Amino acid sequence: MTSTAQRVQHPFGPLFNEASRILILGSFPSVKSREQRFFYGHPQNRFWKVIAGVFGRPVPGTIPEKKALILGCGLALWDTIESCVITGSADAAIRDARANDLRIVLDHSAVSRIVCNGRKSQEMYDRFLLPQTGIEAECLPSTSPANAQWSLERLIAAWSVLKAE
Repeated sequence: MTSTAQRVQHPFGPLFNEASRILILGSFPSVKSREQRFFYGHPQNRFWKVIAGVFGRPVPGTIPEKKALILGCGLALWDTIESCVITGSADAAIRDARANDLRIVLDHSAVSRIVCNGRKSQEMYDRFLLPQTGIEAECLPSTSPANAQWSLERLIAAWSVLKAE
C-alpha cells in the first residue's frame, strides 16, 4: 500500500440486473475491495453480514455467493465515486472526487429507490448525482469497521428498511 495520495480509478463496474429495485451506493472501494475487484472486500466490513441478516440468508463467503445474495434480494450495488485522490481506504482521505454515471444502472433496471451506505456516500450523491437522477437517497449507517459505535444488531435493524417496499 502506498503512503502518498494518488488519483485512483474505480476498478470494477456495478452489480445489478433488470429486476434490481433498490440501489445501494457506497462511497469508493477500500484497498481490499480494489484488490479483490469486488464490493466490501475488507473482512471487518459488516456489509455482507448486515444484508444476510436483513434478508434471513446465510452470510456469503465467495464473490459468486455475494452476487447471488444481492441479485436474489432485488438489490443493486455501486459506488458514488468514479475516481478520486486518496491515500489508503478512509472516506476522510477522499479528495477531488468525480462521480459515477448512475444511468448505467437506472436505465437498465427497475431501481426506484437509492440508499447510501454512510455519510460520505450520501454527501457525494447529494452533491453530484441527485441533480442527475432526481431520486432522493436515504442515508443508512455505514457498515465500515470505522463506524464502531454501531453494533451488528443495530446495523441490521437500521438496514431492515430495505425490506419495506
